[in-house]
Amino acid sequence: MSVFLIAAAGGAFAQDPDPARDRTSILAMQGEYTVDFAFDETVLLQPGYERQAAMRSGGDETVIVVEDTPRRIVLQHILVDARSGHVTKHWRQDWVYEAAQRFQFTADQTWTREAIPAEATRGAWTQCVYEVSDAPRYCGTGRWDYRGGHPTWTSDLSWRPLPRREYTRRSDYNALSVINRHTLTPNGWTHEQFNTKVLRKPDGSQVQLAREFGFNDYIKTKDIDFKPAYDYWKGTADYWAQVRGRWDRFLSDGTGVHLRTKIDGMAMIIPLFTQAGARQEGKPVSDAEIDKVFAAWVEPAPAAGTAAR
Repeated sequence: MSVFLIAAAGGAFAQDPDPARDRTSILAMQGEYTVDFAFDETVLLQPGYERQAAMRSGGDETVIVVEDTPRRIVLQHILVDARSGHVTKHWRQDWVYEAAQRFQFTADQTWTREAIPAEATRGAWTQCVYEVSDAPRYCGTGRWDYRGGHPTWTSDLSWRPLPRREYTRRSDYNALSVINRHTLTPNGWTHEQFNTKVLRKPDGSQVQLAREFGFNDYIKTKDIDFKPAYDYWKGTADYWAQVRGRWDRFLSDGTGVHLRTKIDGMAMIIPLFTQAGARQEGKPVSDAEIDKVFAAWVEPAPAAGTAAR
């Protein structure tokens, strides 16, 4: 069951909606950054559960505006290895003003559409985050807050699958219950994650294992050559638009999506990245080739009460 938190303080908004100002805040996340990623388990919620080691990583990443309209902004993240110049298409974030619906991670490898209550979406932005293959990850709905002069967006509570840092080494939980917060800073912006690691059982019961705090710090940089990232996007943007269109058929026009891949998604990531690489080299990639990948690994979400294949 989804949970929509209208506001952090007593259900009352502190400010009148200002979508133009909000758009400026969202667009301020574009740019070139050195990024630090930090994740720490905090509160342990089960007897005998041992706190896992803190995780630290980082990278250099540019954030590119893919779409910019009054009610919708799409930002694509692209990683560059500073030494080799190797480029990796990273995650994507879509922002929609007063969205009527969003997708929710409802079961293993399954995302279904849900309506957003009018009182929750009024004056709010829904952020949806996507995998490197443009497969869905999670959504959150919330309003921007400008108190103290620090633009901050805080989501409601929603579900997301295990992150890549975890699913290769954990099998004791299968979902995260998450609140996300984005804040613009003088040096860039930050992404805070308030995560609860949850085992969702087939009978609908849940076991909360631990809480985790994630802190991603996007620090502006002029020391990295991001030209390989821009060259990659120039050569592949049209291809990835075609891929996004196919996902949209499931996530916007259908009831949802179920992936037949393993949890790592590599069965789709590898062929899609290979096709994008071919397109960047000027080689043709037909609609039929893209459709073949989707036909092999993607299907509509099963009806309620029906097990996924």
